[in-house]
Amino acid sequence: MLSIRPANSRGHVRVGWLNSHHSFSFGHYYDPQRMGWSVLRVINDDTVAAHSGFDPHSHRDMEIISYVLQGAIRHEDSMGNVSVLRAGEVQRMSAGTGVVHSEYNVTNEPLKFLQIWILPAERHIEPGYEQKSFGEQPGLTPLVTPDGRQQSLRLHQDASLFRVQLAAGESLELGSSQRRGYLHVISGEVNIQASDNTEPVLGAGDAVALDSGDRISLQASEDLHALWFDLP
Repeated sequence: MLSIRPANSRGHVRVGWLNSHHSFSFGHYYDPQRMGWSVLRVINDDTVAAHSGFDPHSHRDMEIISYVLQGAIRHEDSMGNVSVLRAGEVQRMSAGTGVVHSEYNVTNEPLKFLQIWILPAERHIEPGYEQKSFGEQPGLTPLVTPDGRQQSLRLHQDASLFRVQLAAGESLELGSSQRRGYLHVISGEVNIQASDNTEPVLGAGDAVALDSGDRISLQASEDLHALWFDLP
C-alpha cells in the first residue's frame, strides 16, 4: 500500500543561515514513524544563505549524496578533496571509517540542494568520493547506482537513485514486485495512478513510498523534476 508523505508534514528547522525541511527524523526532528524507508535514511531539502554553510564535521558508515538544485557549494574533506558543485551536479561521499568535511555556499545567492543519506551494505569501508555533472535529459536518468551503470556514480548499497524529468503530459511507470521505492518531487506537479486504485496528486516537496509489489503510473500535469529511489 502506498504511503503519501505531504511536504507540509516534514520536519522543519530554521537557524539564521539554514532553512531545512526533513523528510525523515533528523537532528531535533524526531518521528518514530519517519525513520527512513528501506535503506534510505535522510532527505534534507536545504536552503543555505549566501557565504554561509556547514563547518567541518564528521561522519561514519553512511553513503552521503548531495544534489545541487540552485547555486554552488564548495566541498572540502579530510580525504584531500576540494571541489565546487553547481546546479545539476551530484556528489557521492562514502564516510566509511570516518570523514571530516565542510560545505559552503560560495555565491551571493541562496544555495538550494538535497542532502541524502543511504545506509551502506558494509560498515567500516575505506572512505571515497565522486562527483559528476548530469546534463538535462528527459525521462529516467541514473545518478547513483551499485554498479555505476550508464556513467552514474557508484553506491555501496543495493539501491539506485534516478532523476525523473517529464514534460507536461508525459508519463512514466515505476515500481517492482521485488523492490521498494520512494518518489520525491522537487518541482512541478504529477498525477499518480496506483495499483491500489488511489490517485494522489503530488507537488513540490511531496513524496510517496512504495512497498514491494506497489506500482504507480506518473502523468505530469506540469513539467516534473523528481527523484526516484529504487530500494531493497
